Amino acid sequence: MTVESGPAPRAQAWLAVARCVAASCAMLVRRQVHLPKHNVGRVLRFADGSTARVYRETAVDRRPAEPCVLVVAFTLRLVRGRAHRLFEAESLLNTPLFVGFPGFVSKLWCAHDTFGAYRGLYEWDGPERARKYAAALWRVLELVSVPGSISYKVLPGLRRDEVLANPAAMPAAAQADHAWWRLLNPN
Repeated sequence: MTVESGPAPRAQAWLAVARCVAASCAMLVRRQVHLPKHNVGRVLRFADGSTARVYRETAVDRRPAEPCVLVVAFTLRLVRGRAHRLFEAESLLNTPLFVGFPGFVSKLWCAHDTFGAYRGLYEWDGPERARKYAAALWRVLELVSVPGSISYKVLPGLRRDEVLANPAAMPAAAQADHAWWRLLNPN
């Protein structure tokens, strides 16, 4: 996989995560975080030849002024077989690590794909906010991921539901190995 950019400096990333957790707790208390079911079970196809099932959706009460799509991918270390289902159940506990980041709108949680990678397909309000989140998230993911498996791609000007309905709205990848993030039409 290729990387759009790397991780944030550790101190900066962990401070951002701490602020996010505090904001997330307040949002959860105010019931601003939702788990819609509309996309759960949907199978997504990616241009690298992989497919992944959406196992959860998370959304907040926010409409983006400057929409963008963020795709994040990583491969978990030491998770095999039935442990993937345990991770999917446990991952709900990770919600406070991202919903409180400035600009978060929604996330589709994708189960490990045919190559073993997990993906998150997000909508954000603002591409720079999405990049800052992804760079901070990197530091969380590096604790549990195979080294070199973390990647992200920010796609400004797109809405998540728009690319789900019409994957051709996503730009074509410059090279085949950059296609891990690009959705294809379902079969």
